[in-house]
Amino acid sequence: MQQLVYKNQELKYRSIEHEILRDRSDSYYCRAVHAILPKEVELCRFCPLLSGFYPNHKCRYYDLAGTEKAWKKLSPTPRMEKERVDALIAAGVTKLFPDYLAEYVPAKRSLVEEAIALAAEAHYGTWRKGNAIPYIAHPMETMFIVAGFTKDEEVIAAAALHDVVEDTPVTLDDIRKQFGDRVAELVGIESENKREGIPKAETWKIRKEENLIREYEAPLEAKMIMLADKVSNMRATLSDFRREGPQIWDKFNMKDESQQAWYYKSVAKLLQPLSDFAVYDEYLAMVEEVFEGVVTPPLLEFPIPDSYEFASDLKV
Repeated sequence: MQQLVYKNQELKYRSIEHEILRDRSDSYYCRAVHAILPKEVELCRFCPLLSGFYPNHKCRYYDLAGTEKAWKKLSPTPRMEKERVDALIAAGVTKLFPDYLAEYVPAKRSLVEEAIALAAEAHYGTWRKGNAIPYIAHPMETMFIVAGFTKDEEVIAAAALHDVVEDTPVTLDDIRKQFGDRVAELVGIESENKREGIPKAETWKIRKEENLIREYEAPLEAKMIMLADKVSNMRATLSDFRREGPQIWDKFNMKDESQQAWYYKSVAKLLQPLSDFAVYDEYLAMVEEVFEGVVTPPLLEFPIPDSYEFASDLKV
């Protein structure tokens, strides 16, 4: 390979625009999730690294400056770019999720930057159900959607972190110490009690009931995160459904599509206060397509009637 750095050459760490590198199948390297993604998975539109106007955009983040021309002459592929960044991460030059704010002050990263960085580290090495897409793509997309609802950095940060307590060793105390009480409260609302030691299929219904009750009683900002979370999930589900049909549920803890329909339709009912947002209509349309013709049990009513029979005697 051509030598990119020479003796006594000084390289600066600064904000640089990067071309989006694609291969013959149109798969591309995504620096935000540090992975090669298929063309069907498009995270760029609302990404904080976006520079310019989508779809004729570039990716801006901090990198070593001074080797761009030599690197471009190599006609790098997405795989080559990922390996280059892997080496920089291993050397401690950059982080799993890069610094990206143009006015970067090393001692003071933004709350959202810190949240994305923690989420990227916490979810590293995990994947979305049934595919080779890094799990971090989901909280990233959730965060992007929430950023379209509000400019409140604490809410956006909580969206990026919404799965770390439920799915990783990170605790609510960790979140509270680093991000404060409000972010911790919002993350706690989005986190299920998974009841370790009990098969997930056996606790699925009570976990979803608890989730719906918490969200009903939660502030509007928590409902924004929930809507973004479910829109992200349903986009992935719809894509799989169009390709595979109803057998997609075989990879989930709850394999009964009528129960899945009950939950996603109950979510739609709960989130009606957010119906002015365009993504709420997108959510309804996706749910309708995926569950067309599925016989659905009675949806949860809000407020919860005293006569409602929970899946177990465990309450919130």
